[in-house]
Amino acid sequence: MGVDKSGQRVRQMFGQIAWRYDFLNHLLSLGMDYRWRQIAVCRAPPMPGLPILDICTGTADLALAYWRASRAAAPVVGVDFCRLMLLEAWQKTKRFGAKGLRLIEADATALPFPSNLFQIVSVAFGLRNIQQPEKALREMVRVCRGGGRVVILEFSLPQPSLVRRVYAWYFRWILPRIGQALAPNQWNAYYYLPISVEEFPPEHYWTERMKAAGLAQIYVEPLTFGIATLYLGQKPF
Repeated sequence: MGVDKSGQRVRQMFGQIAWRYDFLNHLLSLGMDYRWRQIAVCRAPPMPGLPILDICTGTADLALAYWRASRAAAPVVGVDFCRLMLLEAWQKTKRFGAKGLRLIEADATALPFPSNLFQIVSVAFGLRNIQQPEKALREMVRVCRGGGRVVILEFSLPQPSLVRRVYAWYFRWILPRIGQALAPNQWNAYYYLPISVEEFPPEHYWTERMKAAGLAQIYVEPLTFGIATLYLGQKPF
């Protein structure tokens, strides 16, 4: 039996750690998460005027990265089903003066948008938390316009054996203890994290799912020895 990813559990879990989410993300990734988002935006750069959607936006880090990359010339929408995470995102966008960035409470598997709308549909470190990730992927493709890009940034397991052993030790034994100490929560969110990554299907599975969902020109790039992986696909016209 895999880790519980029911909507209620995931929503409550992230709600309890929302106030510490950004701090712990940057601390536990040793700041690499900034670089991973920058790479994602560089590989799928925005065009001015056309809207962008970021699902499972959390505290809106990737949504803000796209807003900055477009120089506020492209409307950006961030969607998440956890209201407390969106509250943190709203406070952050207000600090940065990101007036062109809208935040909407919605489920990634039932997006409240018409088809063929967004030039870029992205998700960062959220797909593995969805109970039906393939359904969310199909929704991402549906709302993406012809010629647009689907961008998936997700944790993965390093391939080099030495790096994998060191990372596994840190990921399973050190990271959860630090996370739980700094953001105490009844759902053990930082013990959930390594389990959810280990259970997430490998690269070849997602490239096949992306093709099955209707994407072409699939591009995969391991980041930082494969600690994270970037997936890109284009929706045909």
